[in-house]
Amino acid sequence: MVHYHARIIGTGSFLPSRVLTNRDLKRMVDTTDEWITQRTGIKERRLVDPGTPTSTLALEAAGKALAAAGVGPEDISLIILATITPDTLLPATACWVQHRLGATQAGALDIAAACSGFIYALSFAATHVHANPEEKVLVIGAETLSYITDFTDRTSCILFGDGAGAAVVARSDDPAVGFGPFALGSDGSGAGMMIVPAGGSLQPTSHQTIDDGLHYMKIRGREVYKFAVIKMVEMVAWAMEQGGISRDDLKLVIPHQVNVRILEAAAKRLGVPMEKIYVNIERYGNTSAASIPIALDEAVRAGKLASGDPVVLVAFGGGLTWAACSLRW
Repeated sequence: MVHYHARIIGTGSFLPSRVLTNRDLKRMVDTTDEWITQRTGIKERRLVDPGTPTSTLALEAAGKALAAAGVGPEDISLIILATITPDTLLPATACWVQHRLGATQAGALDIAAACSGFIYALSFAATHVHANPEEKVLVIGAETLSYITDFTDRTSCILFGDGAGAAVVARSDDPAVGFGPFALGSDGSGAGMMIVPAGGSLQPTSHQTIDDGLHYMKIRGREVYKFAVIKMVEMVAWAMEQGGISRDDLKLVIPHQVNVRILEAAAKRLGVPMEKIYVNIERYGNTSAASIPIALDEAVRAGKLASGDPVVLVAFGGGLTWAACSLRW
């Protein structure tokens, strides 16, 4: 039996039109544009209009990815959607997308691995294509983080935005093109570092949980910073080694867009110039599982990647979770 690699054959992304700038936030909480920019690198972020579900963003990004891949919804065998802001707890948001997209032949499921979710989803998609070489998988990262952001908390509300990105994964007939190994990790002892405390079975929704603001994200920023720098260095180094990629040959690192200071600190430790780290956080903020596919789609459409280019994807986030992979574009 011929062994096929898996590769990305099309990407797409979607950002809401509503912009929330640092100057807007200054009117909402005690902060300044200078303070936010210096500590995070963020200048603005996109927010959905009230009442817009995550599936709407996912659907827009998915449509663009399918068009770029030259395939139709009926060609998709599986939809994997990474999100921590689902439309509903039951059913999976991927099911809403499957129906609205018209992907009548596709299975559908969600993955909740926070900021690492898109790479987790890619790993499962690649495995599926290895086992079923004739099938294509639609992988989506989509978030409406504005719904779980406390806009009275100046330490966290400055960070997050809404958006979606998608990729179509299919077989590669060229062994020199496609995914290398994936690394997926977690440490549940750090779950409290990034958490929405209520709304699940641990603390079911009640008047008290709503009054106490327990349906918003709670983040311990200093601990997250240390964790993210260490993990980014470790995971990028691993992916480059496993993929046989030297610092000179490396075309791009496309990281989760968490904080420009974290990205700069990690790049310095790795000895990789910032020109090789794709950064768009200044325009979109942290969009969790959507950040890597949005950045990847931007890089592709800007002509920054050619066939065979060595690329590293890396993410870290709530769970705690982390993930990385190398690929030859």
